[in-house]
Amino acid sequence: MTTLMRRPAAALAPFVEAFWYVEGDLPPGRERKLPSGEMQIVVNLAEDQLRWYGGAQLDERWTTHGAGLCGALAGPVGIDTAEQRRVLGVSFRPGGTVPFFAEPAEALTEPVIGLDVLWGRTGSTLRELLLDQHTPEAMLRTMEAALLQRVVRPLRPDAVLVTATAALDRGRSIGGVVDALGMTRSTFARRFRHGIGLAPKPFARVRRLQRVLGTVSAGTAVDWAAVATRHGFFDQAHLINDFRALTGLTPSGYEPRSATEPNHVPG
Repeated sequence: MTTLMRRPAAALAPFVEAFWYVEGDLPPGRERKLPSGEMQIVVNLAEDQLRWYGGAQLDERWTTHGAGLCGALAGPVGIDTAEQRRVLGVSFRPGGTVPFFAEPAEALTEPVIGLDVLWGRTGSTLRELLLDQHTPEAMLRTMEAALLQRVVRPLRPDAVLVTATAALDRGRSIGGVVDALGMTRSTFARRFRHGIGLAPKPFARVRRLQRVLGTVSAGTAVDWAAVATRHGFFDQAHLINDFRALTGLTPSGYEPRSATEPNHVPG
């Protein structure tokens, strides 16, 4: 696999974690993409289509054009490995989509929304514009330039959201965050959903899942009772139930594609 990463320009750094390009063959089949609480733009450079699978068994097939925005979800989505042969994307920080889309994040709740729907002509021609570039590096620069051209709100981070997401990411309680910010719960929840796309509670659960995934290694024995205690679950049963609700898997059935791709689970 060939993977390239481009860090964003200073103006975009509070909103974008990275621009990335991946090329290579994966074993054919589907994967379970686990929730992270973040949004991504994904462009399929191999074909002009994005496919994903939803429903209780991840067997309901959906499609859109080859460039789309992947929403912040509180559950898994099925993806096709064939679509990852040549892919370019933008990984946003939590709340990072706000300056670039007219719609609030809480309206961007589908697993994938075509950029042609969100950005009109710019979204419908973005894939072709990227393919006109001669190198992956040039594609990443072009994607960054296209994002800068789509600014619809000031490139000014919302301090409340920055503080709240960082605190929840560290495992602080929602009540503690609300008290520290001096806001009512309803006002905080409304502002959070508007900027993040998830309500505070599911976001906190998803980020705790990510902390759990960061402490386990594929192919090694895991003391799940110790992991549960470390990450603030009532007990191991609580961890198992939460893990299954967010991923559709049991902790013992979690086998990611690789150590560097913990959110991609084959099968």
